[in-house]
Amino acid sequence: MLHNFMMAAREAGFTMKQYRESPEAIARSFILAVEKYGYDGILVDVDTATLAGALGVPVDFPEDLPARLAGRKLERLEQVRELPPPLVGAYPGVQVWLEAVRLLHRHFGDEIHLRGNCDQAPFSLACAMRSMEDWFVDLSDPANEEFAHELLDYCLAATTQFLGLMADTGAHMVSNGDSPAGPDLVSPKMYRRFALPWEKRVVQFAHGLGKSYILHICGNTDLILEDMISTGADGLELDYKTNSRRAHQVMRDRTVFAGNIDPSGVLAWATPERVEEKTRELLGVFSDTPRLILNAGCAIPAETPPGNLKAFIRAAREYGG
Repeated sequence: MLHNFMMAAREAGFTMKQYRESPEAIARSFILAVEKYGYDGILVDVDTATLAGALGVPVDFPEDLPARLAGRKLERLEQVRELPPPLVGAYPGVQVWLEAVRLLHRHFGDEIHLRGNCDQAPFSLACAMRSMEDWFVDLSDPANEEFAHELLDYCLAATTQFLGLMADTGAHMVSNGDSPAGPDLVSPKMYRRFALPWEKRVVQFAHGLGKSYILHICGNTDLILEDMISTGADGLELDYKTNSRRAHQVMRDRTVFAGNIDPSGVLAWATPERVEEKTRELLGVFSDTPRLILNAGCAIPAETPPGNLKAFIRAAREYGG
């Protein structure tokens, strides 16, 4: 199940602008990618700014890059009490994303496992609403805790609205990213206080919809693996910086490991032989459990050589004879 939306769009002949504005372009990109590479699951992703845009955060839309944040919604944390109720389904970008998954389900049925990613988890979305720098400063002051909780609850409402809409598309699995909550940016203590409780509520909501759920956090998550497992997520999608052997020891028979080949240093820039070597190495770590979804640790660059992706999948198909 590959995090290959940028590469899929490029190979299908679409710019990122064409991709994000057309559900047909998104569906076509993944259909062609599955036909070319023969993988088992589609991770339907668009960018990391759609939910933020739906909540009024300024967003920049480059011609051939994913959308990106271009400002913040809240100049002061206390302004959370002035926000209108979130209605993410009214945002065009959300509807494009949903319709793309519907089209893919119509095409593949249950033959290919569809993971409908739902953009950002509450902590990450709060970063977008305030800007990362100001949000981290907010959280360092205990006097702000009540307002911080209110913003996290507001973002939870937006996140779960997207999950609810995605559940009706035919997606077999849903997911969110919460990368600013990882140890590369905040302490485990801050993660446990301001991210983990809301991640648990997101997982509970997804399970209430009857959907399995994956949580993605970039960077080195070694220090919070036990906490991430405690969310109840069915799978954890982890970056190449996370020690896969440690993750296997901690996660075995508890939840699924998704990842974690280096998308740039290996898949995009290494030789096919090196790609196969690193893929077999990871498969060897998880050889005693079926709880592995082979993937890159994060988004695969658009310029990744097709031969490297084929080597990646070939190594998986051939592993163990």
